[in-house]
Amino acid sequence: MSSIGATLAALKREGRTALVPFLTAGDPDLATTEELIHTLVEAGADLIELGIPFSDPMADGPTIQAASERALLAGTTLTGVLQLVTRVRERTNVPIILMGYYNPVFVFGPALFALAAAEAGVDGLLLVDVPFEEADEIHTELKKNGVDLISLLAPTTPLARMRQLAASGEGYLYYVSMTGVTGTQRIDAEAIAAQVCEIQKLSPVPVAVGFGITSPDDAAAVARFADAVVVGSALVNIIAAYAGSVKLLPEVYAFIRSLKEGMRLSV
Repeated sequence: MSSIGATLAALKREGRTALVPFLTAGDPDLATTEELIHTLVEAGADLIELGIPFSDPMADGPTIQAASERALLAGTTLTGVLQLVTRVRERTNVPIILMGYYNPVFVFGPALFALAAAEAGVDGLLLVDVPFEEADEIHTELKKNGVDLISLLAPTTPLARMRQLAASGEGYLYYVSMTGVTGTQRIDAEAIAAQVCEIQKLSPVPVAVGFGITSPDDAAAVARFADAVVVGSALVNIIAAYAGSVKLLPEVYAFIRSLKEGMRLSV
């Protein structure tokens, strides 16, 4: 079992739902991202999704688009992101999932990337723009190196395709809670719960829910039925608001603690 699977299994035995914050690597710079990751872990993050900045983040709304732009302007590269993970691993074993688009990985080289990611301490990879039928090139290399390839499902995913994706799931399945891009809509927890319950019946791996979760109340509502709750744009907004300020780390810590507390009271 992978580190991701072991972490989620341990939480399930304890009756807890995982909190998975997302932040963009290099926003506002890689040194700050490193501090932020340790702050997230100290505040109670169970796993970390770390965005690889990309010039054309088609699945992301204005908040994460802007974060990618800031990171790229700061000189962030995929090599720099992997070096960041290597440094982070000196202090924490919390699973880290890189999330992004295939272009940077393709340019790096799938085989070289998979090896470098594993050596850095990356546990999983989530590629927004690689469908199941076209994933073999990267999946084969990741599998050789013990890195999980995380699959995405959406409200528009047909049942037959859900079965296919669930059967091949690694680490966890990421359920996109709504159509559209990140950070632009509010969730309908009741509708999402029905979908997630159906996916859980099909899936041998846990189901995480992301997109549209912005507050402790949202996190608490989703924690009642999901195996993991992903929070991205709301956290990225805080980072943008307090970048360069001594208040940045305390504000991020307080936000993550508020999410954890809401989730704790919901289960």
